[in-house]
Amino acid sequence: MFAASIAQAQSDEWESLSVAASAYNSLPSQTANNPAIAAWGDRLKPGMNAIAVSRDLIKKGLTHGTKVRIKGLPGVYIVRDKMAARWKNKIDIYMGKDVTAALEWGMRHDIEIEYAENS
Repeated sequence: MFAASIAQAQSDEWESLSVAASAYNSLPSQTANNPAIAAWGDRLKPGMNAIAVSRDLIKKGLTHGTKVRIKGLPGVYIVRDKMAARWKNKIDIYMGKDVTAALEWGMRHDIEIEYAENS
């Protein structure tokens, strides 16, 4: 099954985009409600490759469940969360409870991502 999902990810048509990228954790101080529940109702668990997206990116095709590759990071991430309406052209990379990793990532600009629209 895993090999099939990798083959599917490789065969999808990918779109490119440059975004700002920050990182977040499953901590009460960083969320509005339950830190383990994302805005679309997904349960976040440390170790997941998940991201939150600004709402303008949802309109560009980065909807719930979209596969995303982030330049400089291994693997494929899945859109599982959405950010507050004030953010534009931004992703937030889920880093479980590893606050140090999130702080080391910080806020970066002009990060290239690729996403498989309607995946």
